[in-house]
Amino acid sequence: MFRVIQGVGTNRGETGAMLRGLIGITATLLAMAAAPAQTARNSGHYLFVWTGDQAKQANDFLIVIDADPVSPTYGKLLTGLATDQKSVRIHHTEYEMPASGMLFANDHGANRTFIFDLRKPLEPRIAASFENMDRFSMPHSFLRLPNGHVLASFQFAAHGDHMTMSGKTGGLVEIDDSGKVVRSVSNADPALADEGLLPYSLAVLPKIDRVIVTNSPMGDDYLLSSNSYQLFRLSDLKLLGTYRLDPGPTLNGHIAPEEARIGPDGAAYVQTLSCGIQRVTGMDGPSPSARMVHKFPGDFCGVPTIVGHYLVQSVPSIHGYIVLDISDGAKAREVSRLVINDKYDPHWTGWDAKAKRLVVTSGKSGDRMYLLKLDGTTGALTIDETFRDIDGQVGFSFAKRTWPTGWTGEGSPHGAVFSR
Repeated sequence: MFRVIQGVGTNRGETGAMLRGLIGITATLLAMAAAPAQTARNSGHYLFVWTGDQAKQANDFLIVIDADPVSPTYGKLLTGLATDQKSVRIHHTEYEMPASGMLFANDHGANRTFIFDLRKPLEPRIAASFENMDRFSMPHSFLRLPNGHVLASFQFAAHGDHMTMSGKTGGLVEIDDSGKVVRSVSNADPALADEGLLPYSLAVLPKIDRVIVTNSPMGDDYLLSSNSYQLFRLSDLKLLGTYRLDPGPTLNGHIAPEEARIGPDGAAYVQTLSCGIQRVTGMDGPSPSARMVHKFPGDFCGVPTIVGHYLVQSVPSIHGYIVLDISDGAKAREVSRLVINDKYDPHWTGWDAKAKRLVVTSGKSGDRMYLLKLDGTTGALTIDETFRDIDGQVGFSFAKRTWPTGWTGEGSPHGAVFSR
C-alpha cells in the first residue's frame, strides 16, 4: 500500500533524504517487477548448441536458441557464452539435459571438457573444466548415473598430465558436477592384450546393474579391426567381459561400434560406423549376444535416437535420416526416410520430450540445423517449417554472423541439447 506524504518541510537536508528514500523505494519496486520477468524468460524452453569456429581460429562457444514453438522468437538466437578454448574438434555434449542443469561438453581434439551451469538458461556460465582425468585422457561420451553423477568414456590411458592420443585401451570415469573424480576403472582386458579397445560410447542399465561400452577409435588406429563391446557391473565398475558384434550378411555391419541406446524392450541397440544396428541381449547373464538387425545404406552413420518404439538414424549416404520400427527388436524394419537435400551431411540427433521435436545437426560448412517432427503413429519424419532463423529460412544458420559472444565468423555445431 502507498501512503500520501503531506507537509514536506523546506529543509534541504530533509527533502533530500526523503527524495533518496523515494528513489530507493522506486528502485526496489522496479527490481521486484523485473525479477519475475527474468525468471519467466529463464523458465522458457531452450536449445543449447555446442559450437566451434569452422575455421578453427577462434574459440568454442555455447549458444542458446528459443525452442518454444508458441514463442514469437521461436528459432531465434537469444544469447551465448564463449570459452577460452581455441576450436580444435568440437564434439559431444551429454545427449539430454540432466536434472541438475549442469551440462558436460567436450572439444575432443583439445582434450578439454567444460561443465556449463545452465540452471538459468539465459545466463549460462562455465562452472568448471578439465583435461586428463585421473588415469585417462580424451573423453568421448557422458552418461548420467542414477546418483546424478556422469559416467564418461575415455579413449586412452594417460601418461602424467600430458594429452595422450595413442594406446590400446582407455577407461571409464565417474565424475560429479564440480568436475571431481569419484571413481575410475580401466577397460583393459588381459584376454585381449594385443587388441585396440578404445571406449567410445556407453549406456547405463541400472535395473540389471550393467553398463555397456562400445569400443571404437576417434582416429584411424584399430578402426577396421574394432568390433567389440564390453559389459561392466554398474555397482563396482568391474569388467565382466569383452564380446564380439555380429558382422551380419554383409560381413561389415560390426565395424567400429559407436553409439549405444537402450530400447523399449531393454535390449541395447548399437549403431556402427559401418551403418549397422546391433541388438545386444542377455546382458544380465553370463552369455550376452549381439545380432545385426538392420544395415543402413553406405558408411559413416552418425548419432541415433530412440523415441518410443522408433529408432531415428542419421545416414550420410542418403543425405538425411531413416526411421526404424523396433517394436519387435529382432525384426527391425524401416518405416520412413527424410532426405534434407543432395549435399546435406547429417550427424547429431537429439529428442525434445517437451515440445516433441528432434534436433539434427551437421558440422559441414553450409548445412543448417533443423528441428524435425516424428509422427508417433507412422514413424514419418517432417521438417518443422516454423523453426526459422532471422533470415526467414527454415532451420538455423551457422553461416558467418556476429554471435552474442562478440565474435564474427562461421560456426560449426555438434552436440545440441534441449532444456528440460
